Amino acid sequence: MARNEPLFPRQVIRVDSPTAVRYQTAADASTAGKLKPDSLGVMGILFFVLSAQAPLTGIAGAVPIAVALGNGPAAPSAYVAAGVITLLFSVGFVAMGRHVVDAGAFYTYIGKGLGRPLGTGSAGIALFAYCAIQAAMYGLYGATVSGLLAQYAGADVPWWVCAVATMAIVQILGASGIEMGAKVLAVFVLAEFSILSVFALVTLFKGGGPEGLGFSGSFSPGAAVKGAPGVALMFAAASMVGFEATAIYGEEAREPRKTVPRATYLAVAFVTGFFAFASWMLVSSYGASKATAAAGNALASGDSTSFVFAPIAAQLGAWVNDVLPVLLATSLFAGILAFHNSANRYLFSLSRDGLLPRRLSSINRRHSPGVAGWVQTAIAGLLVAPFALAGKDPVLTLFSWGSGVAVLGIMLLYFLTSVSVVAFFRREHLDTRPWNTLIAPVLGAVGIACAIWLIVRNFPTLIGGDMTTAVWLGMTVPVVLVLGVCADRLTRGRAPADG
Repeated sequence: MARNEPLFPRQVIRVDSPTAVRYQTAADASTAGKLKPDSLGVMGILFFVLSAQAPLTGIAGAVPIAVALGNGPAAPSAYVAAGVITLLFSVGFVAMGRHVVDAGAFYTYIGKGLGRPLGTGSAGIALFAYCAIQAAMYGLYGATVSGLLAQYAGADVPWWVCAVATMAIVQILGASGIEMGAKVLAVFVLAEFSILSVFALVTLFKGGGPEGLGFSGSFSPGAAVKGAPGVALMFAAASMVGFEATAIYGEEAREPRKTVPRATYLAVAFVTGFFAFASWMLVSSYGASKATAAAGNALASGDSTSFVFAPIAAQLGAWVNDVLPVLLATSLFAGILAFHNSANRYLFSLSRDGLLPRRLSSINRRHSPGVAGWVQTAIAGLLVAPFALAGKDPVLTLFSWGSGVAVLGIMLLYFLTSVSVVAFFRREHLDTRPWNTLIAPVLGAVGIACAIWLIVRNFPTLIGGDMTTAVWLGMTVPVVLVLGVCADRLTRGRAPADG
């Protein structure tokens, strides 16, 4: 295929303005190939994005490690840096989204700019990453719910039973339509954001902890580069994963040319501000001089969440010790549902473009990817099963390994997308704004490349394993990319599904 050919055979439909182009597959001409349009507004998409971020999971899981092993009390500055990099990436991401609306997002964007083979390879990475991170969440979720059942019901339920039962619930919600999923996620997301926000605001208005607010200790340039800032940046970047779902839901959005950009920028700004503010207040509650030791003690105890839960209980009352573990479970459930919806839409889009069996592009009566949803649930089960059968610790293995692989894969997709944006607009001239199509994407690509280097360098820390395990897990990402490129060669010439 010539480099300037479209990624897949598509019709071009003009909308709103001469430069606003929507690419649509032939399958879109029939109802069977359409996701339900006009289903989500800005807030609906935002809830899916924030759910994928699993804010309480991110705060309770990442902040203690970033403080203990990273740059100590300056860990909040790493979230600001990660947010700036993500915002730069978003500029080109949004510019591309104005011209390409597709449930495949990443792989469609990369294919348009860098050619179909690399686009297909990136599709494999995206699907692999979303399934891996969902399986990882099932590990932590299963362990959390099993612990709650033992504590409050006296029931000894294996973690994998909790995970399998939840797979059935997620499948039902995913098949019930995008609006139902958005409503369920809204409740869970608001609950976890509310309690973290109340704690942070109370701490702020009280003037911080024993050493005051400690703004300079957390955000000054000198403090930011102390210790191991790369480790903190790595975990901060991992916390940003999931915002790209704004483009995945483009076909189901109301006025996608307006809704998707607004949801994207709002998601990045909100997540950056929230993580930076919440982590700053956590550090402040201990005091900059004592935060690193407190985080280290929490890690050594085997319960890193105590670094987060203890100061919240001190500010709001002991009752939160009963509420926070439940909210951690609902946070994980919300993330699982969000990644289920993202993965099944990737399967749907790949099938519609002729890269997977056509049956996967079928939709149910609620205009959700029916067969793709079942396949995604089966994949989740297959990823969880080996760890359950082998009796492995679901947190130390499934959660840690799956999260690490997913973060590495998605960061690679960010980088390829940034490069693709530059290539696409240099060739097609659909948007000639230098900042949006060249400067910001290049700066974003440089920042993402640095983040990838840090992730690779600190991969054993990220996965909580040894070097041998890190090498084997890290190699899965390029292997999936190569397999995807090979799959493109085998499917070359196959027509898109016709519904």
